[in-house]
Amino acid sequence: MKRTEIVIVARGSSGDVHPFVGLGLELKRRGYVVTVLANGHFKALIERVGLGFIEQGTAQEYHEAIHNPDLWHKTRGFEFVAQYGFLGPMRLIYEMISQRHAAGPIIVVHSLLAIGARLAQEKLGVQTVTVNLSPGALRSVWRNPVLPGLWMPGGMPRLLKRGLFRLGDLLVVDRVLTRPVNVFRAELGLAPIDHIMDGWLHSPGLTLGVWPPWFASIQPDWPTSMELTGFPLYDETGVSELGDDAVRFLDEGEAPIVFTFGSAMVQGAELFGASVDLCQQLNRRGVLLTRYADQIPSGLPKTVRHFSYIPLSQLLVRSAALVHHGGIGTTAQGLAAGIPQLIVPLTHDQPDNASRIVELGAGGSVSPRAYCRGRAAGVLGDLLNDPGWKHRCQGLASQCDGDVAIRAACDAIEAVGDQVT
Repeated sequence: MKRTEIVIVARGSSGDVHPFVGLGLELKRRGYVVTVLANGHFKALIERVGLGFIEQGTAQEYHEAIHNPDLWHKTRGFEFVAQYGFLGPMRLIYEMISQRHAAGPIIVVHSLLAIGARLAQEKLGVQTVTVNLSPGALRSVWRNPVLPGLWMPGGMPRLLKRGLFRLGDLLVVDRVLTRPVNVFRAELGLAPIDHIMDGWLHSPGLTLGVWPPWFASIQPDWPTSMELTGFPLYDETGVSELGDDAVRFLDEGEAPIVFTFGSAMVQGAELFGASVDLCQQLNRRGVLLTRYADQIPSGLPKTVRHFSYIPLSQLLVRSAALVHHGGIGTTAQGLAAGIPQLIVPLTHDQPDNASRIVELGAGGSVSPRAYCRGRAAGVLGDLLNDPGWKHRCQGLASQCDGDVAIRAACDAIEAVGDQVT
């Protein structure tokens, strides 16, 4: 097969970008030229691992976005992501792909947020692969996602569920997302579309769900191009390491509880404060993870330490439990480590990931309000003290293999490449 360039379009925070870096490294190992289009915030990481990099938005824009309180708002979060994640880079991504396509054959492997890639597929005939990082981004009336602002009990009739999705399109999605996309489609000479969130976003050639079927099985109304490949689990291991200070702390006593609320969280002071209180209530050691140290309470007890970043694959195998926001990357690392999780979901796909962890018997979930009011000690205490939780988690961990998952995803991408002429 003629070697084509792989263009990866990664959008979002570190948890969203890391899987694409893992895929890019494996594709490069297979002999492809790999170029990553990502925000300037990730330039150092992508270049350090040896992948090509093209800036798609500045680091300053990224920092402004994560400091916007709407990012984590239950109801305003979607509109913010639509404007910053979907629409803001849409034209730029389309133009960048158009230029690479004109220079020679390419395969575009892209985030669901990269509407410009989907438009390039439709207008230019570019071969594309959509990578879905979590099942919460996929609509279904069979096993519907658990999303903020969406009241849709599992037992609700499917016809009524379809009606609620259509109502959401009418009141929110069409106003916020579909209309601006149709303006650009008209400029490209493409016909307008409806229900943009109901399947169109996904590549008709190949849509990857990078999770195992036991976490979320394929539903009858998901895209027909869907394949599941498992959790990729890339977390900068080999670039970032555990570090001597962290090793000393871990060696000093019992396995700690790890607390993290996402790489893009800069508004988590109350959450981290509640985490310190929780450690003291349970008389347990704790690790607080965030690159934004101004969220950490001053005067931490000796049994609680803050670290900027540690690859979770290295830290969690030496930890007793994981408390986090429910991002899919963190959720997957917790499953791979075989430890119970307490999820404090904020918005986006996090409530759905939390619901799946609860269904699997791998952990519990409490609301941010309850967590900050000190109501999580009983739940976390049960997760730590009942050996049944650890037994179930270890059983799931045996089914997680990040290397196998990455290879499976790249095999599927290569199969798309066979169609490139």
